[in-house]
Amino acid sequence: MNQLHQRRAATVRWTPRLLNSIVTAPDLATAAGHLGASGIPVFPCVPGGKRPLTAHGFQDASAEADVISFWWRRQPDANIGVPTGAASGIDVVDVDVHKTGSGFAAFEHARRAGFVEGWAWLVRTPSGGLHAYFLRTSEREQRSWQVPSKHIDFRGDGGYIIIPPSQVTGEDGVSRSYQQIAVAEHHNPWPVDANGLRGFLDPPRPMRPPTDIPAVGARPDKLAAWVASRPEGGRNGGLFWAACRMAEEGHDLSTT
Repeated sequence: MNQLHQRRAATVRWTPRLLNSIVTAPDLATAAGHLGASGIPVFPCVPGGKRPLTAHGFQDASAEADVISFWWRRQPDANIGVPTGAASGIDVVDVDVHKTGSGFAAFEHARRAGFVEGWAWLVRTPSGGLHAYFLRTSEREQRSWQVPSKHIDFRGDGGYIIIPPSQVTGEDGVSRSYQQIAVAEHHNPWPVDANGLRGFLDPPRPMRPPTDIPAVGARPDKLAAWVASRPEGGRNGGLFWAACRMAEEGHDLSTT
């Protein structure tokens, strides 16, 4: 499937009309039904919370009208969960706001770098954070991840989100809704590069050389003895360092 067809397939389900229908729905059951009718699987979560009510969580999500109707007849106030990634056609960048910090600065930094500009719509979360929705137009898997130090989570394959008009009750006892705050009008949405975003937010730390490294130019036999002396858990790093030194000195690796 080429990129144009993939983009069309993703947007068949998620349209501005659908978004309007769920945020203006008179109740959660109706909103869940709208999603299912558009081919988007949903599942019930505890009223006022995020915990799934189904036995296998988001893996039980369904777009079948009879299943959705049964779930919300049994629990009319159940929040609406949607699995992210290929299952639903959306990926979500979750900007958290906690007592320990906010992810908005990191999100803005990533936006200026071009990593999160292709959002399809934005939702304010009950905590005051943000869900940036991106259309999934590729078959390439993008697993969910977290960067706690930047207060940014990615909800892709293997994850789920709570969707409007669900409500969550905070520690203060007040229930607040997920609210749609923007829909892309001035740009055509494009997918998020989850791996690129994670690498930007949390770049790999350079490997520090061991503190007791042999002198540069050490003979292969000295390097081999040094690697053998590494404690368990440190040999792979030591071997990598020694191999680099062998290559720099022009030694034949077969000599080890």
